Amino acid sequence: MPELPELNPVVHGKLRLALLSLLAGVEEAEFTWLRSKTGSTDGNLGAQLLKLEEAGYIAVEKEFVERKPQSTYRITEAGRRSLSEYVQALKQLLGGAI
Repeated sequence: MPELPELNPVVHGKLRLALLSLLAGVEEAEFTWLRSKTGSTDGNLGAQLLKLEEAGYIAVEKEFVERKPQSTYRITEAGRRSLSEYVQALKQLLGGAI
């Protein structure tokens, strides 16, 4: 039996995978946009974004706009590479099923 590919546990989380996928398709995105696209709560979204940031997969810029905090996120090259490797491993794992 061939060896099964290992799926990156940081990328594998449902919300983290969704966030990386969304960020891969845009130059940058605000927290509120990501929240509306994923339907996540502020707390869960913040925790998952922090995990991706700590892994070096996304970068964040925080500023105040009209006295309100605004966080803007973008995917890094490491994040783009990890997402691509994850998709390739998933394809290998599924084989001819897709």
